[in-house]
Formats: sequence, structure tokens, C-alpha cells
Amino acid sequence: MTMPHHALEIVLTRPLTAAELRHAAHAWPLAANHDATRLMALAGGATPERAAHRLRRRLTARLPIDVITTHYPDAHGQVLINLAFPPATFSALEREARCAGLIPERFVREVLHSALAEHADREADRLDRAVRQLLAHTTPAHLLSAVGHALTRPLEGPTP
Repeated sequence: MTMPHHALEIVLTRPLTAAELRHAAHAWPLAANHDATRLMALAGGATPERAAHRLRRRLTARLPIDVITTHYPDAHGQVLINLAFPPATFSALEREARCAGLIPERFVREVLHSALAEHADREADRLDRAVRQLLAHTTPAHLLSAVGHALTRPLEGPTP
């Protein structure tokens, strides 16, 4: 029976040098983004959790790993996040989780979901204010036309 493989993304705490990337690639085949702050790897494991754990164990001594995530969402639209906290941080996390009546993994999941929902709400409010400001100076039809035009053109770099 073949073991499933999982596409994993490694987010680094800092960009790698070419020598660091070569050294890490000897332990595991990796693909780096343009500035070597994010890496892609294919890891075997019965579950994405086991694959991420195996990858972290193999590369922790070679890379400044911040987070490992599954590159593709699962059937429920969820992405696995593999974090390794320093002991003092994990102890504080355990205390907070215990106070909330949760295990640390569930506590982190709920805190992240809450923070992401709050961010989405703030972003929706920001966009609503921006659209209302634009509508103060044009018609809805002109604004919709401009948005459609902007969405059909390739994205350009930031303007000064």
C-alpha cells in the first residue's frame, strides 16, 4: 500500500541564504519562493498532521521554521497549521486553554478563527466605507463599470 503525500508550505522567520537552502535541500527536496521566505515540500504521511510533524522533525535543525501549513484545504475547506511554541509560550497557552476549558489545540483553533472573523469584519467595513466614498462622487453604474474594468486587467505593482 502506498502512503499518501501531502503538499506542505513552510513559512520561515527570515529569508534563507543560498547556502542554507542547499543545506536544507540535502535533507528534504524543497522549492523556494523568490525571496526564500517560503518553501514548498511534498511529505508522505497517513495524515497531513503526521506529514507536517515528520517534515518539522527533519528540518527544524536546518531551517528557521515559523509555521508549516497544508498547501491545499481539505474537503471541509480547512488548512492544517503546524506550530512549535517555545516552552514558556506553550505553558502560557496551556494555562489559557485550561481557563477556557479547552485543550491547547482547540484553544488555538478558536482564537485563530475569532481573529480571522474579526479581521474579515474590519475589512468588510473598510471596503464599505471606501465604496460609499466613491459613490459620493459617481453613479453606481460608473463605479461598477470601473470595477469590472479594473478586474479584467492584469495586476500591476504598487503605485508610488
